[in-house]
Amino acid sequence: MNAVVIAVCLMLLLSILRVNVVIALTISALVAGLLGGVGLNATIAAFNTGLGGGAQIALSYALLGAFAVALSHSGLTSLISGSVIKLLGQEQNNRNERLVKATLLVTLLAMSISSQNLLPIHIAFIPILIPPLLQLMTRLQLDRRLVACVLTFGLVTTYMVLPIGFGGIFLNDILLANLNHNGLAVSAGDIPSAMLIPGAGMLLGLLVAVFISYRKPRHYHMPEPAAGIQTVAPCKRNIGIAIVAVLTTLVVQLTTESMIFGALAGFMIFSVTGVLKRSDNEDIFNRGVRMMANIGFIMIAASGFAAVVNQTGEVATLVNTIGDLIGNNKSLAAFLMLLVGLLITMGIGSSFSTIPIIATIYVPLALHFGFSAPAVIALVGTAAALGDAGSPASDSTLGPTSGLNADGQHDHIRDSVIPTFIHYNIPLLIFGWIAAMVL
Repeated sequence: MNAVVIAVCLMLLLSILRVNVVIALTISALVAGLLGGVGLNATIAAFNTGLGGGAQIALSYALLGAFAVALSHSGLTSLISGSVIKLLGQEQNNRNERLVKATLLVTLLAMSISSQNLLPIHIAFIPILIPPLLQLMTRLQLDRRLVACVLTFGLVTTYMVLPIGFGGIFLNDILLANLNHNGLAVSAGDIPSAMLIPGAGMLLGLLVAVFISYRKPRHYHMPEPAAGIQTVAPCKRNIGIAIVAVLTTLVVQLTTESMIFGALAGFMIFSVTGVLKRSDNEDIFNRGVRMMANIGFIMIAASGFAAVVNQTGEVATLVNTIGDLIGNNKSLAAFLMLLVGLLITMGIGSSFSTIPIIATIYVPLALHFGFSAPAVIALVGTAAALGDAGSPASDSTLGPTSGLNADGQHDHIRDSVIPTFIHYNIPLLIFGWIAAMVL
């Protein structure tokens, strides 16, 4: 029994039993270290050291949260959500209900995709724009599990196939760099095309969720109008400043390659232009930090868990054991490498953090089995992306929950984690295997 496998399964079990994800990660990290022979003191030391690795992500989310709340205070988000509600609310009758639902889902999908590429603020838009739409979703009897699947699709698939924004970080800065570092000579242009087949698996999962799994109405209690974050009435001056802040955030983030300084620049524009009053400045910043604090703490705990997993050396042991069992079976090798990637990412909660862990082992192993360069790209990229959707510690599931649970009617595990796991990890596993065999 491998310590990594046991620790990941324990974390998932504790999460399903409604144990807080931070606690589940901490306990599972301790179990991984003890079973991996690291020892109690060394496990705690590794976990504490690893916590620092999540600090940058946590600070990024905190500042993005502050920027998002400042954006809502400018009136831009209330203008957008109000326009959507007005546009769709006018069409609410039995005859046009399908059209209204489809328009809403397409709008949310577009927002989700844009948050990764056009305006890379990641999940910070969700707790701002989704709560005002909950009343409309409730009147439409729209299953929020479907909304979670739509949002997660945009958050994950986009960085898998489009080398812009977060996709540029995942495909070029992390995946390409680690492939080259471990002896696979490929260029940036080779990466997106190799990930198209796995991306098609994500699309299939989305279509199944939309047209089969969650097409039936689901009843919710009507949320209070004040559920979620309070917004203000928009004015032309503030809207203009908000647009400038958004563009500045985008330019600074792309220039510095830092979400922290991009969000900081946007927030400071709101501060110096008077959109945020001096008395409100600190309160708005604190509200934004609180909004993203839970996600930040989970990301920090996940970094500690990842550090303990690395310290045990059990990932290499797991892969080597599988390599001994495979023999010369190339198709079985591809499947098991993807399966191990799923387990690792489910535990760590971040596909971005998984690549450096598995690339060192997977690239030589895949070349040993005779996989082509595009096949190796698909194997490593898919193995990392597997588990991002469907992990209790992933921001791709935490983000949708933060907005859809604003009125307390959306369970993180049962309504975000399990639905996205079923609809994305299973087809991604299948299509990743197909890509490895045909490329």
